[in-house]
Order: sequence, then structure tokens, then C-alpha cells
Amino acid sequence: MAETATPIDKRPLVLLTPAFIAITALVVIPMSFILVYSFYENIDLAVDRVAFQFGNWEMLLSDNYYHSAIWKTLRISVVVTVLAAVLGYLPAYFIAMTTFRHKWLLLLLLILPFWVSFIIRTLSWIHILGNQGALNGLFQWLGLSDEPLRMMFNEFSVMVGLIHVFLPYMILNIYVSLEGIDRNLEPAARTLGATPWQAFREVTLPLSLPGLAAGSLLVFVLTGGSYVTPLILGGPSDFLFGNLIYDAVVTELNWPMGATLSFTLLVLLGSVVILYSRFMGLNQLSKAFG
Repeated sequence: MAETATPIDKRPLVLLTPAFIAITALVVIPMSFILVYSFYENIDLAVDRVAFQFGNWEMLLSDNYYHSAIWKTLRISVVVTVLAAVLGYLPAYFIAMTTFRHKWLLLLLLILPFWVSFIIRTLSWIHILGNQGALNGLFQWLGLSDEPLRMMFNEFSVMVGLIHVFLPYMILNIYVSLEGIDRNLEPAARTLGATPWQAFREVTLPLSLPGLAAGSLLVFVLTGGSYVTPLILGGPSDFLFGNLIYDAVVTELNWPMGATLSFTLLVLLGSVVILYSRFMGLNQLSKAFG
């Protein structure tokens, strides 16, 4: 007798179709338009000519101004990510391990900054780090300085603003990872002779690394694509690659060059996401917001 062919289960394809359509319509098609537009030629302000030329890409690859912006963006993104990881692990550990009955209050305080406008939170640092800000006023009142310290409109203030805005993302990811660890593992390690520090280093820290990596990915990508914080808190030379895109599109009205820079940033940050997916997997990101 001839073998009966096994029917193909079409349910996964049907369930994935809406997501595939949404991704195609909202991501693939718009990015394809941006890529095509990067080959157009800018003639004058907001006047572009349909063409297929590589002038924008040649300028990007040959001009050291863009190269320095790329390296500065990567450097600041790495520094902000590392500092956010160091500063975020302790509060995440405290929230996850606390025996406080109303832990939800701590989580509410953590997400409370998201209820305030991103721009308002960034502008608040002017009143803290500025020449007439709270810190300079405190230093002068304590007699630690005779004149205001220059803490604003430099790379330091940009990093402070970025850490302040993106730190909750790091804490939330680490917290989710720590919350999923069996509470009996550390006591078990201590009964076997490990000190509290050894139990943390050998048990808790390795098990929380996926959440730490997920938080680092989010902070790195969000920092790399930022332009508002450097625009408000930075000086003339404290720009990131996103600021170049903003200037090309809004200030210079050179949309083909803006499209070229936008697609370049997409490739750079997308490469980081691909590397993360290769070594860690993207399931940690979904767990963080599940």
C-alpha cells in the first residue's frame, strides 16, 4: 500500500502571518525607502534629484568627521552601558531579594520616571549641574569652591543624562533575571562552605548574566540612537551620530544624506543586536517585558 502523505500543519504560518505583515509594512518597506533615498542627489535645500549615485556614501566613507562621530557614539554607548550595569545591579538585587511585603511599591518607584516626559527629565539636569544649579550652590555653601564648576554642556553631563534616562531599563532586566533564580541556591552554597561573597559570585551572578546582557543591549542601542540628550546637555563638540542625522534632515534639509546616515546607524546597531542574538538569544528581551 502506498504511504499516505502527512498533512502540513498550517496553523503556525497562519499565526505568524499578522506579525510578518506588520514587520514588512512598518519596518522592511520604510527602511527600503530610506535605502533607496540614500542614492538620491541633493541639489539645494529640500530639493532632491532622483538618481542612482554614490556621492552620499562616498562622503560618509571618506570624511573623518563622520568617522569620529561613529567612534564617539560607540565609545559613549559603551561607557554609559558599563556604568548603568554597575549602578543598576545593586538596586535590582535589593528589589529581587528583599523580604518587604509590598515589593510592588519598589517596582512602582522604579517605573515612576517613565510617567514624566523624557525631555523634562533631561532638562532637569540643567538645574542640578548648571552654574546656578543645586550642586554648585551646595559646593559654594560648603566652601568647597569659590566659583561655579563647569559641569554642564560637556561630555560628562551628556553621560549623566543618558544614564539617568536609561538606568531603569537596566534595573528591570536584571531584576527579572534575579527574580527567576531559586532562592535556595545561595543558602545551599553556604552550607557547603562558601562565604556569602563566594555564593554570590559563583551562583547568583552567573545566573543573572542573561538579564545583565539584555539590559546592556537595550542601554547600548538606546544610547547609540540618542540625539535629544546630547542636544540639550552637550556642547558644540558633544554630538552623537544621531545628532548628525538630525542636522542633515532638519537643519540642512539634506534628506538623501540623512537617509544615508540613518541606514548606517541602523546597520551598526543592528550588528550589535545580531551579535547578542548569536551569543545570548533574544528571549531575554521578551522576558524582561513579559
